[in-house]
Amino acid sequence: MAVTVPRPCRRLLLAVHLGCSVGWIGAVCAYLALAFAVPATEDPEVVRAAWIAMDLVGWYAVVPLAAGALLTGVVMGAVTKWGLLRHYWVVISLVGTALLTAVLVSHMPDVSARADIARVADDEDLLMMSSDIAHAVIGLVLLLGILVLNIYKPKGLTRYGWRKERAHAPGRQTAASI
Repeated sequence: MAVTVPRPCRRLLLAVHLGCSVGWIGAVCAYLALAFAVPATEDPEVVRAAWIAMDLVGWYAVVPLAAGALLTGVVMGAVTKWGLLRHYWVVISLVGTALLTAVLVSHMPDVSARADIARVADDEDLLMMSSDIAHAVIGLVLLLGILVLNIYKPKGLTRYGWRKERAHAPGRQTAASI
């Protein structure tokens, strides 16, 4: 049985979902700017500040927005005509968002460890610290790919979606309607 939600609630949910999703991209851009600051400077205090800020931005912006995008995306799939498993683009988006969120959450303790090192490292050690550009760039590219997928919504039903559509086709009698 499909869940029906009034249109104003769906619109509010869509607004929250878009805010979380686009906010996640923006937070990753902020994180990436900090990551680029590390190799671009000769100032050890900038390196220290960048790692501490990456830790804070990661835990207090990127992770909550990722979780919000995942949660609201699942709810959106459950209460809209798109469903969670009917269309390939929704399944790809859901799996991609879940994987990116899992990788993010598993990577953040490493960022925190690097920030802890940066807090106490001397100037020479700070200037030797590498950055976290690769994770942020790969994550951003994948997030943008999911964004494009969700904007264009390419056609293609899953087998489940195809069966559901055939079962609800006009004029088709089902066992329940007889």
